[in-house]
Amino acid sequence: MILLEFHNRIVEETLRAKFSAEKHEAVDITVADFDGVLFHISNPGGDKSKITLSASIKFYGDLQQHGADQLLKRVYGDFLTEPESGYDVTLLFDLTQLPQDKDKLIKDAALLKRNCFASVFEKYFDAQAKGQIDDAKAIIHYRDDETMYVSAQKDRITVIFSTIFKDDDDVIIGKVFMQEFREGRRASTTAPQVLFKHREPPSELDGTDARVGDNVGYVTFVLFPRHTSVKARDNTIDLIHTFRDYLHYHIKCSKAYLHCRMRARTAAFLKVLNRARPELKTTEKKTAQGKSFVRK
Repeated sequence: MILLEFHNRIVEETLRAKFSAEKHEAVDITVADFDGVLFHISNPGGDKSKITLSASIKFYGDLQQHGADQLLKRVYGDFLTEPESGYDVTLLFDLTQLPQDKDKLIKDAALLKRNCFASVFEKYFDAQAKGQIDDAKAIIHYRDDETMYVSAQKDRITVIFSTIFKDDDDVIIGKVFMQEFREGRRASTTAPQVLFKHREPPSELDGTDARVGDNVGYVTFVLFPRHTSVKARDNTIDLIHTFRDYLHYHIKCSKAYLHCRMRARTAAFLKVLNRARPELKTTEKKTAQGKSFVRK
């Protein structure tokens, strides 16, 4: 299966081109990302020697409650500036005063959305490691109709994604994927436990506003200390924050593959039918005057 990129490639390539250009040029690019996130790359006040990278994240208010502002300050430092109008986070780069390690700065900037997401995970990973267990759950409305829940127990972290399946066949294909995740844990004992529920939320969400319905699914990840340790947590965050997009991306790819196979099989059947069509025989007849005509 294909893993989605954790960073935004357009942001990365645009900043790389601007950081390495000999001549400063104007830029004004708006980029759409997963989960309704928008990036805006522009020159503040028309100053070509400076570039701002702004992100509009609908659920940023939920992330702020779990330390998103503090994490971004730690990662980006002085590059963090007052948010651009209509956006939630803005980074400001002075092209005349860039650090020597430009590649790291570009990579960190392209991971802006990921780093915003990371705040809630790091908070609960640290709480679980220190034994500071709280019954309160983190509730992140990462899409209009979909929610992520994070909670900590003494020996594990539970992450639950609610997701909406638009078509009935998406539910069927989604269940097949969830079965593969369960089978994958048999092959690797270090993999997290993955559970899937359809229509009804798991018991961990009792008392919340979790939705119910025929097109609603809940995916639960059970993360153990080996997944949330300081050494492993970055990789865990990279993978888990893109899970919803990863699942629906592969559902769409599976449907496209099935449609291609169906069209190819239909074309093959049509060729067989065309070959099986009997040829019409023609006979030549003559009239009494000796003129000929063709009778079919």
